[in-house]
Amino acid sequence: MILRSLALIAALGWTASAAAAPRECAQSPGKVIEVCVWVDNGQALYEVTRKGAVVLAPSELGLTFKGEPAARYTAIGNPRRAASNTSWEQPWGEERVIRDNHTQLTVTLSGDTQFNKAVDVTFRLFDDGFGFRYDYAGIPAGQDVAVTAERTQFHTLGAYQAWWYQGLGQERDEYLYTQTDARRITLAETPLTMKGANGLYLSFHEAAMIDFPSMLLQGNGEGTLTAWLMPWPDGTLAKKTGAFTTPWRTVLIGETPGALADSRIELNLNEPSKIPDIQKWFTPGKYVGVWWEMHLDKATWGSGMRHGATTANVERYIDFAAKYGFSGVLVEGWNQGWDGDWITNGDKFSFTKPYPDFDIAAITAYAKSKGVQLIGHNETGGAVINYENQLDDAMKFYQRYGVHSVKTGYVRHAGDILDRDGKGEWFAGQFMVRHNLLVAETAARYRIAIDAHEPVKDTGLRRTWPNMVAREGARGQEYNAWGVPTNPPEHMTILPFTRLLGGPMDFTPGIFDLAHGKDDVTRRVQSTLATQLAEYVVVYSPIQMAADLPENYEKNLAAFQFIRDVPTDWETSETLQSEIGDYVVIARRQRGGQDWFLGAITDENARSLEQPLTFLAPGKRYEAQIYRDGPNADYRVNPLAITIEKKIVTAADTLPLDLAPGGGMAIRFRLIE
Repeated sequence: MILRSLALIAALGWTASAAAAPRECAQSPGKVIEVCVWVDNGQALYEVTRKGAVVLAPSELGLTFKGEPAARYTAIGNPRRAASNTSWEQPWGEERVIRDNHTQLTVTLSGDTQFNKAVDVTFRLFDDGFGFRYDYAGIPAGQDVAVTAERTQFHTLGAYQAWWYQGLGQERDEYLYTQTDARRITLAETPLTMKGANGLYLSFHEAAMIDFPSMLLQGNGEGTLTAWLMPWPDGTLAKKTGAFTTPWRTVLIGETPGALADSRIELNLNEPSKIPDIQKWFTPGKYVGVWWEMHLDKATWGSGMRHGATTANVERYIDFAAKYGFSGVLVEGWNQGWDGDWITNGDKFSFTKPYPDFDIAAITAYAKSKGVQLIGHNETGGAVINYENQLDDAMKFYQRYGVHSVKTGYVRHAGDILDRDGKGEWFAGQFMVRHNLLVAETAARYRIAIDAHEPVKDTGLRRTWPNMVAREGARGQEYNAWGVPTNPPEHMTILPFTRLLGGPMDFTPGIFDLAHGKDDVTRRVQSTLATQLAEYVVVYSPIQMAADLPENYEKNLAAFQFIRDVPTDWETSETLQSEIGDYVVIARRQRGGQDWFLGAITDENARSLEQPLTFLAPGKRYEAQIYRDGPNADYRVNPLAITIEKKIVTAADTLPLDLAPGGGMAIRFRLIE
C-alpha cells in the first residue's frame, strides 16, 4: 500500500515528502473503503481506496475566508476514532428500518491563518461510500466570517462517463441530463453520477445542508472536481457567525447503479427527527387535483370564465377522490394574486384570501364528509419576502381548515429570487437554504407537511424534518404538457441514479391521455401507458399524484386499478436490474404488509429482461397482477396498448419483462398463501 501511494503521489506531481508525511487512515466496517488524510507542502489532502484500488487520488481539503489568504496547513493531529452499528426507523420512507453501520475518523488540521488555525475534519465511512465535513469550532462566538472559497476536491482517476447538466441555468434544476465523458464537466449540479471504465459507479452530493449554500462541482477537464458554492449577490459564498460546521460532502461508491440507489448514506448523515409526533398528523398517500387541466390550458390559475379553482370544480375532484380511494385533493390557483403576470408580480400574492368563487370553508367541510383532505398550495413567484411576511398567517389559515399538507412553489429564474434588499439571489444559495428550512420549521409548528416545487435540492433533511415529505427539483411531468420538447423515454431511467439519490420527488405520474391532442411525439408524453403505471414504483415519493383528468381515468378503469392499489410507503426497496439511461427495474414491499410491487422502465429501445423473483418470501404463493405493454406497443405510434393479466408465482420463478420502445411494466405481487 505504501509503495502504491508513493508511486501515485510522484506521478501526480506531489512532493516526495508526501509519502513520508504523517497519515491518518480509517477503513469502513467491512474494510471495503479506506480514507487517508495528511498534510503536504501547505495542503491538506485525502485519498480514497476501495478494495485496495485508488478511487479518489490525493484531493484538497479546506475553506478560505474573507480578509485572509488561503491557509497553508502545517500538520494534522489529535486523531479521534469511533464506530457505530445501529438501526433507526423512518416514520415514512422507501425503507422502514435503516441500518447505520459506519466508522469515523476526526483529525485537526493546523493552519497559518486566524480562522483556519485549527479546523476539525470528520470522515464517516460506510461500505458503500463516505461523507466528510468541516467543523470550525474555534471561531469565537459573535465573530462574523465570510467564506470566499471551498477548496474541497474530488480527484477521479481513469475514464468515466457522467450524467449531468450545466449548473446555474435559468430554470434551476429542471433540465434533461446529458451523458458525456466526465472530463467535459464544466459546472454541474449534484447529485453528480459517473460510471467508470473500472466498473465502479460514483455519485457526488452533500448531506444535511443547513445554513450553507448549495454545492456544485466544477471540472478542470482532467478528472478533478472542485466544490463551487452558490454565492450571495456580493460574491460571498457563506456568511456565518461564530463556530459552525459545514454540510457533509458525500461520495457513493458501488459496482452497480442499484448500489447507489439503495444506499442510505444521505439519511444516516442527517440528525434524528425533530418531529416525534408526525405520524399522528401526516400519512403517506395519493392525491388528485386541479393542476393538469391548467397545464393543458383547459383552465386557468387566474380568475375568470375558465378559473380552475372553483368550489364546484374542486368538489368534483373530491367526489372522484372519495370514489376511488384517494386521500387528498390539490388545488392550485385558489388565492388572490394570480391575475396578470404573477411571476413578475409575485409580491401581490395573498396566502389567506381566496378568490370569491373558492369557498374554502365549504370545500374542506365537504372533503371531510367524504374522508378526503384538501392539499394547500402556496406559489410565491419567487417573491420570498412577501411569503415570509405572511408565513405564519398562511399556516394558521390552513390549520384552521384542517389542511395538513401544502405544496409550495418558487417559479422564477434561478438567480432572480428577491431578498429584502431587492437583490437577486440564487435559488439554492444560503439565503434560500435558510428560507426553505424556515418554511419547514414554521409548517411543523402547525402540523403541516411541505411538498416544495422549484426547491433547494434534497440532502436527506427529511430525516430531521420529516414534514419535508417531497420536492420537485428536476424536469417533471408538466414539461410533457407544454408543447416544448418533452421528456424523452431515457429520462425516467436516469432519474433513479441522479436526482432521486437526493430524496423523494413529486414527479406527478399517471397520465393516461398520452397524446392530449398532439401529433408530434416530441410534443406529448413520450411513454407507453404501462410506463405511466411503473413510474409509481420507480419514482419514490410518500405522496403520489394521479395527475391526469378524472375523466381520462374513468375511460380505463382496468389500468387505473394499479394506481389505486400501489402504496406510497414501503417496508423495503430493492433495485433489481439497471443500466443508467437504458433501463431500470425496482421492487418495493408495502410497509406493514406482504405484497410486493415492481416497476420496470426502458428507454426508446425495446428490451427483454429476465427477472428472478427471489425477493419474494420463499415458500409463499403470490398472484402476480401484471400490467405490461400490449402487442405492438410503441411510445411513438401505439402508446396506449396494454395487456393486463394474472398468474401465480413463487420466489423460485423467473418472469420475462418484455418492454416496448418507451415502455414499461407494473406488477403487484399479492400474497395468497
